[in-house]
Amino acid sequence: MSQSLAEECTPLKRKYDACFNAWFEGYLEPAVSAAASAEQRTKFAQQKAAEFESSCGKIWTEYRACVQKAVKDKGLDAMLDQARAENPLKEPPPPSPADSSRS
Repeated sequence: MSQSLAEECTPLKRKYDACFNAWFEGYLEPAVSAAASAEQRTKFAQQKAAEFESSCGKIWTEYRACVQKAVKDKGLDAMLDQARAENPLKEPPPPSPADSSRS
């Protein structure tokens, strides 16, 4: 695993990475099958989101706060704001009807 943006954030990053990887492995194991209904997939996703929040949410919040402070301390926040203003994130275009017929 790589280092964080700031050395003081690296222990939190490693802790979060380990938590996320363990959670994600559990997310993939039952790999919601193609036979599962949309309702079953939705329920599974909601359960996994709650599990993630319970297991990794606090660690994520701490790590994110550390990185945000490091971004500000290094003066990168102004560059990020400028980049967001110049190239705002946009919603992806909806799939074309041809794409949905391939499913």
